[in-house]
This record gives sequence, C-alpha cells and structure tokens, in this order.
Amino acid sequence: MQKPFFNPFSHGFFRCAAATPLVGLVRPMHNASCQIIMLKQCHEKHVGAVVFPELSLSGYTAQDLFHQQSLLDECESALLSLVSASATYDPLLVTGLPLMVSGRLFNCAAVIQGGRLLGLVPKTYLPNNGEFYEKRHFSPAKELQHQYLNICNQTVAIGNDLLFRCQENPDAIIGVEICEDLWAPVPPASLLAMAGATIICNPSASSAIIGKSEYRQLLLKSTSARLLSAYIYSGAGQGESTTDLAWDGHALIAENGTILQESERFDHSGSLIISDIDVEKLQLERMRNSSFKDCAVDYQVESRKLRTVEFNSSRVKGDIEILRDIERFPFVPDSPMLRLQRCQEVLNIQIQGLATRVKSCGSERLVVGVSGGLDSTLALIVACKVFDRLGMPRSNIIACTMPGYATSDSTKSNALDLMKTLGVGAREIDIKPSCLQMFKDIGHPFANGEKLYDITFENVQAGERTSHLFRLANANNALVVGTGDLSELALGWCTYGVGDHMSHYNPNASVPKTLVRYLIKWFIDNNEFGDKASKILADIVEGQISPELVPGEDHSQPSQITEDTVGPYELQDFNLYYLLRYGFRPSKVAYLSWCGWGKGKGRYDFATIKKWLAVFVKRFFGQSQFKRSCVPDSPKVGSGGALSPRGDWRAPSDASAEIWLNQLKNNTPES
Repeated sequence: MQKPFFNPFSHGFFRCAAATPLVGLVRPMHNASCQIIMLKQCHEKHVGAVVFPELSLSGYTAQDLFHQQSLLDECESALLSLVSASATYDPLLVTGLPLMVSGRLFNCAAVIQGGRLLGLVPKTYLPNNGEFYEKRHFSPAKELQHQYLNICNQTVAIGNDLLFRCQENPDAIIGVEICEDLWAPVPPASLLAMAGATIICNPSASSAIIGKSEYRQLLLKSTSARLLSAYIYSGAGQGESTTDLAWDGHALIAENGTILQESERFDHSGSLIISDIDVEKLQLERMRNSSFKDCAVDYQVESRKLRTVEFNSSRVKGDIEILRDIERFPFVPDSPMLRLQRCQEVLNIQIQGLATRVKSCGSERLVVGVSGGLDSTLALIVACKVFDRLGMPRSNIIACTMPGYATSDSTKSNALDLMKTLGVGAREIDIKPSCLQMFKDIGHPFANGEKLYDITFENVQAGERTSHLFRLANANNALVVGTGDLSELALGWCTYGVGDHMSHYNPNASVPKTLVRYLIKWFIDNNEFGDKASKILADIVEGQISPELVPGEDHSQPSQITEDTVGPYELQDFNLYYLLRYGFRPSKVAYLSWCGWGKGKGRYDFATIKKWLAVFVKRFFGQSQFKRSCVPDSPKVGSGGALSPRGDWRAPSDASAEIWLNQLKNNTPES
C-alpha cells in the first residue's frame, strides 16, 4: 500500500511525548485517570510513545507510605485501569509505580500499549544522599530474582534488560532507564543503545534546585549525542510534597545532542510536549560510526542478549504536519548567538588552514583572483586575515581582477574598490586580447565576429583567468588561493582544471554558498575593515550570483544568473546537507525541503522543490565526481561534510545517478 507522502511517519519519523500531569499524592486511581486523559490527547495527536514521571501513579514523595500495603494494592489497581484504557488508544506509555516482588519493593517503570502490559523495568541505581533516600524503601534492579511476573491478568517480562520494538517502524526501538540511572557513570541507557535502542525513555523525579535544570539539559544533550539516540525525559512536578524539596515538572525531548522540545518549568497545570524523532537518521548515524559499533563489541552488548518485546503503533493514513522545526539553512544556525559562534569558528579554521600552508611553503606572497562576487571576496578576506596573523604586509597579497567579455560594471567596480580598501596589491588584467587569440588559434566563430556564446566561449575565459593567476604566482614566488565553494563542487559548477576548480590551496572548498554569504555579513556586522569596506561588502552580498561569461545588452549588471541553471542555492544547500551528511533517500529530502521551504510558507511549491532536487541529484551523483577527484587541499570546516576525495567523499567518477533519480520520481507526488 502506498504510504501518504506528506506524513512524517512515511519518512522514518516516530512521534514521542513527555507528559507531566498534576499529581495527586498517594491517589493512584486519580493519577491513572489524569494519565488516561493525557493518553487520549496523545492519541489524537498521533503520538507513538509518551513518558510520564517516576512513580507517577503513587507520587514520588510518599516516603514511608511506600511500605503500606494499601497503597501498593491501589497502585496495582491503577495500573490495571491504565492497561485496560490503553486498548482504546494507540500510543505506548511509560509510567511509574512501586511494585513488590518476592518481598522486595522496586521502583518500576511500566510500559503499556494496546491493552497489554508489555514490560516492567526496575530502577538500576538508587540515590541515597542529602536529597533522596530511596534505599530506605526500594531495592535495586540487581536484587530482582525473577524474569517474569504475573500481574494485570497476564505474564509480564520484568527487568532492566528489556527493549520495546515498534513493528510498523523497526528503527523505533525503545529502552527505559529511571531518573538517577542517567546520572550514573555508565548508565543503563549506554547498554540499551548499544543493543539497538534508538529512543531512551526516562520517567524521573528530579528536584528543583539552583542550576539543576541547566545540568539536566547538558546531560540530555551529551547522552543523546554520545549514544546517537533520542532521549525522552519527564520529571515530577506540581502535586508532589514540598516538605523538603520543590519540583519543577521539567520535561525535555533530545535527539543526538539537540534539544527538540522543552517544557515550561513550574507549570501549575501540567504540560505535554511532543516532537517527531528521526529514528531513520539515528540508524544511519550509527551505521557510519565505527566507534559506536566497536564499543558494543568490547562490552559484549548484543541485542540477542536482551529481551525484545514487540508492539504495534497504528500509522496515520492521511497527511499530517511534522512536529519539529526543519531549519531552512542547515549549515547556518537560526540562533544569532550560535550563528556568530559558527562564523567565528569557520573563519578561524579557514585562516589556520591557509596560514599553515603559507608557512610550510615559505611563501611570502599570495595570488587571489577577485571577481567582485561572494566566493572571491571571502577568499581575499581570509588571505588578509592570514597575513595580519603572520605579521606580513597585505601589499604582498596580489589581488587580480580580470574583466572579460561579460564582466559587469557593478562587479568590476566592487572588485577594484574592495582591493583598494583592504590595502592589498591590486592588479587589473584585461583577458579579452588573450581570449581572442585563443579563439583564432582554435578556429572559434567568435574570432570572426559571430556571436556564438557556447561552452567553449565560456571556458576559454575561465581558462585564461586561471592561466594568468598561476603564471602571476610563478613570477612572484606566490601561492594561488582558490575561491570555489562546497556548493559549486557538489553541483559541478566549475570548469575542470581551470577557473575556480584549481589552485594551490582553497580555504573555501568545504564552505557552502549560503554560509559564505553569512561569513561576509559577519565582517559587515562587526565593521571589521571600516565603513567604506562594509558598504562594498554589503553591495557584494546583495548582488546576483553570476559566472559572468556570457555578455548581455546591459553591462551595468550581470546578464547570466547562476541560479537559473543550477537552482536556488538555498534549496541546493539544503539538498546537499541531507544527501551528503546523512545519505537520505531523495524522496525524504524532498519531504523535508517541503516542510522547511513549502507547506504554505509561500517560498517554493512542491513541484519547484522536486525540480531542483532532481537537478541536484543528477549533477551530484552523475556528472561531477571527476571534478571533485581533482581538487586542491582545503580545510574541512563543519560536520555537514566536505567533498575532498581524500576524506569525506570517495566515489567513482563514472557512477550513474539513475537509482536516486528513480527513487525521487517513484516516491514523490507530482506536485
């Protein structure tokens, strides 16, 4: 049966929730009723799994009342009512209760779905310190003497060795640890993840003290990143006793180092947070991470040594909204503060890479071709910063602009003004005479006055520019600094062997076009080179991206627009990130792009998104590897990837794009 395309569950997502209802202390049936209400809400929102706080059927702060048989009996009755109610609703739920087994009391998480109690997970590590005294009441999981228990009219697996796998989405494998387990040096989640769990659920009762919420965030970020997993955390809140402690009802959902959702703390009405977890992405990350797999072998953690319980999670048949933000610019953080940090980090990497090459070669000069466009501007700025750092005069940077037949007045003016303002050694070489001589030599019709602007016409100009730069470098004992960026390498938008394809060293080669623009904006925002330079840089940032190889009627502005041919760089960088970084199917990339750029946001309709993705797939997989197999050295700047044949991307030059194009065609709607 064809899956609905505009539905996150069709693309490897699994919806999770963390619920923090108001707790009725030692009122188990009341608490079960409250959880059933929230379970119904989760069902209506198509949630696959929801986590409630630790001991949330009894209340965490019952203290010595945990040893009262009446409370324990009532908790089992409340558990049975939850199990019965769950037959009506789809989500798996994780809740907490005290449970006596063979004369020992355990702090347990109950996992329930579809009218069944799937399993019981006792807490592994019990705190016994200035805040919590659980060992007064409970026994740790290692004292459990049974693997199965008769409860709620069924035989149920019990232990901290349980995994819960979704039949409809086998990548969604759930493991459970409880509160303090997360704080342990080797938490149970580590073993569960190495055995296959992609989602860790933690029913918790962590008190509210100064600084603890930030510490929880740090723990969840680091744990989910280290385990390449999602982490669903639900903390006890309103209704718990405040005799000695306060409770903030803090709930968080994290995925591989990122907090996707976070509740308001101290919410008097309780809270419910929901997000879609990309479990397919997590599995792809684990496939690439050899350390993760090797560690599992070292610790002899295998899924067959744990017990796996299957559960059903009904799929939504129609279209539904995805419940997480899909960033339009995955290479550029949305947060201004993070964006500032990213720009500073990238620039430092670029500067350090080029500075090291300059020192190792013993060169005192650099040659940079400056067009007045984004990429050459960034390369020139990096060169200036390198010479500043090395204590060398900027005048030793030979910046050369080389107008040709299609050079516009605006870009030429920007190039000359920028070179002058930055104080570099500025040169201008008109390449038209040397190009005309080559046209004559090869018998091109343009030499006889015919206006034939074919690929040869374009490449002759690109070749002449590169030839001049390399010979200029020879004459001055200098290195040629490359200008081409990651997006152009991905799309093959460079002339093989000449143009910005070749140089001695390229600081831009792993910087995508969308980030190049923000890096230059960083220099504008910080007024790094003064008001005049900032004005020139702002004009460059606002300009159209063009190779300027085919002339037009109006010489004031570029007549060629690159994005008319290869597509909008903001879309193509999005496609590049998810195909290169994660290896997603093109249909999933199209869906994510629609979530970020379409879906009523008015930027691109689905047909346009699909059109340019097909262009990207064809150029990336089928036409451009031979160019990437022969590129200059360059520093890698981000985890989004690079295309160096010596590092991140090793592929045959004669591969076909057919399977990716077919996957996109056969698994996406027309519009």
